[in-house]
Amino acid sequence: MKINHRFLALSLLFSTLINNYLHAQSWEVIYPENNCTNRHENSLTAIGDKIVLFGGRGIKSTDVFDTKTQTWTKFADTPLEISHLQAVTYQNEVYVVGAMTGNYPHEMPIPNIYIFNLQKGEWRKGPEIPKDRLRGSAGCVVYKNKIYLVCGIQDGHWDGHVAWLDEYDPHKNTWRKLADAPHLRDHVSAAVVKGKLYLAGGRRSTAKINQVLNLTEATVDVYDFKENTWETLPENLNIPTQRAGCSAVALGNKVLIIGGESPVQVPAHSEVEAYDVDKKVWLKYPSLNQGRHGTGAVVVKGKVYTIAGSGNRGGGPELNAIEVLK
Repeated sequence: MKINHRFLALSLLFSTLINNYLHAQSWEVIYPENNCTNRHENSLTAIGDKIVLFGGRGIKSTDVFDTKTQTWTKFADTPLEISHLQAVTYQNEVYVVGAMTGNYPHEMPIPNIYIFNLQKGEWRKGPEIPKDRLRGSAGCVVYKNKIYLVCGIQDGHWDGHVAWLDEYDPHKNTWRKLADAPHLRDHVSAAVVKGKLYLAGGRRSTAKINQVLNLTEATVDVYDFKENTWETLPENLNIPTQRAGCSAVALGNKVLIIGGESPVQVPAHSEVEAYDVDKKVWLKYPSLNQGRHGTGAVVVKGKVYTIAGSGNRGGGPELNAIEVLK
């Protein structure tokens, strides 16, 4: 059969143009009339059209950004220092599960769940976390009305990284241990797409041997909720840019890994990479205007928001800038 090379070339060009068009969006910096408190090692999550930003080093206010009016409102300070976490929204409240408090390098896991009610503008102390499963710097997601806590570290940045996966039922106030992840990692965020939990990024923070930033994890681990089993993606699907302290969000059929820090550069990473779970391929997305780590990201009405964080690896400069990917 005769091959029409001109037709193939035109088809390839058209496909490339379409792909570039679909990914031509960029991160836009939002300049609200008032600003939130600069912070890093914080977290954020969305309740409806509002983004709740809280935590970080030291005790700071709980700041709420209205995506419609693009204004900030300050609420109560957190009841204690809350850092190194991935916050989640459950039944229109913010849940803090698997966070740290205290000073580097021996930050300690917070022994209770803490909950913020946006309507009341109040924090309350929730149930205890099982003592034998305490850790921080862990991934945390909500799936089918249950909260899942994965990996993390027991002793700040010193040592004690774990591969644990726990299921918490807020309605019954019960905990269940699930299968361990294939790889140890902390300073990690998780995302759920199509009934599977994805872990990409993170590291094994070990100040005990002066290896805080260096032991980044390249592999991608995937947990199937239905089968209660883990798999590690093939080596050719390792995360393209190894980093920790990055943010993970689900956007359609993709897992976006945003920002982070690593030993290869002083500025925080601005890279945004997306794993397409259907096509089983990593895609390069537009980079952030300002690299950052130690914060979070959320999706509100199809738009990805990230706020605050640290502009360099380590502890500063603390940011308050908002970026949105439309």
